Amino acid sequence: MNLQEKIKSWAEKKYLFVIRREEDFSVISSLSITKLKVGLIMILFFMVCFAISLVLSKSLLASWFDPTFQESENTKKIYALSETIDSLMLEVEAKDRYVDNIQRIISGEALGDTSSAGVPVPRRMDSLEKKNLKPDLFVAGEATQKIVEEFESMAPDERSFERISVSSFTDNYFFPPIKGVVTGGFKPSENHFGLDIVSEENEPVKSVADGTVIISHWTLETGYVIGIQHSNELISVYKHNSVLLKSEGEPVSGGEVISVIGNTGEQTTGQHLHFELWYKGNPLNPQEFITFD
Repeated sequence: MNLQEKIKSWAEKKYLFVIRREEDFSVISSLSITKLKVGLIMILFFMVCFAISLVLSKSLLASWFDPTFQESENTKKIYALSETIDSLMLEVEAKDRYVDNIQRIISGEALGDTSSAGVPVPRRMDSLEKKNLKPDLFVAGEATQKIVEEFESMAPDERSFERISVSSFTDNYFFPPIKGVVTGGFKPSENHFGLDIVSEENEPVKSVADGTVIISHWTLETGYVIGIQHSNELISVYKHNSVLLKSEGEPVSGGEVISVIGNTGEQTTGQHLHFELWYKGNPLNPQEFITFD
């Protein structure tokens, strides 16, 4: 008998397992099995045990069997603490800027970064935007400088204003900055050089025409203010906003959202938009050019 026949004979050799009663040795059950089946059953049993052990070592018993478990947990905790510290540092810096701005306002100095008070940080213009800018919109003429100085000081005497006729802007189309009810009219004699427009809460404010932002900051009297220089030395001003969405130097299109209506500044008595139009240093009545309802 060669080796192959011996192995075959060994694998196919059968064993009989019999279960008998103790009293009379009668057969209850019997099982016939070969050595090959016994080997396969043992291999399957060890594979199942190994799979169960592997799953347990990565889940319920990971802290006992996985040598990298504790290191991974510590890494997660360190990362979470790092994120918390970064958030706290940003909050502290924002509060420091806010306190610094308050101190500057009290002392009468120029404002610093107001992003911590609710104004988004101005984004940088990319090269394509810079190419599309109209050069003449960035030229601050004498009239423009006069307007900028106007918002930082007392308004000039009404007698110094020249009368501007409606025909000066017959070729211009203006978008309404906001839809609402006009509650305060244009009264230069009472130093009210614009309109007060009441609208819904969080209503977006839009630019009346194409132009460039020349003012975008916060003042004690008028809250968040944004001013836009348009062509022909025309300037539009939007006061008492809750949020400013554009920064100085950014180009805007007619009808583009630039801020959100609000109730900021000491001179406001409720949520509304104070809107002004200036032409060559002179105030205009916006209702002669724009419909607000």
